[in-house]
Amino acid sequence: MKADNRNILARGRVATRLPAQDLERARRFYAERLGLEPVDERPGGLLYRCGDTEFALFKSTGAAPGTFTQMGWQVDDVETIVAELEQRGVTFEEVDLPGFRTKDGIAEIDGKYRSKGGRGECAAWFRDSEGNLLGSGEPVV
Repeated sequence: MKADNRNILARGRVATRLPAQDLERARRFYAERLGLEPVDERPGGLLYRCGDTEFALFKSTGAAPGTFTQMGWQVDDVETIVAELEQRGVTFEEVDLPGFRTKDGIAEIDGKYRSKGGRGECAAWFRDSEGNLLGSGEPVV
């Protein structure tokens, strides 16, 4: 009898992979600006852990489009995160679109996934040294 493999990926862990044209420049950005150090490395790759998740930077000849959020952190206090990272030289994106506007780098987003509860989130976005668009968000309860 064949095993039911319909949810085979749901049992796995998800890990983000971000391209870096200059891996050493990216390493410096993540250390100096974000306060993150790799927990492991291999030729052409740096592995980072945040909580019980991980992401990797990999040497790539391609460039990130930076047109969408490639990775995000869920945080308890997005205002504090923005203030701290700005002090370290991180520049947050300002967005002014119909129905979506940032103020001092932070957007209030209505609506939330039902499974997460609350009424929305506050979020902020910045780019790393390689052009990857990264975000942080705080649930609004």
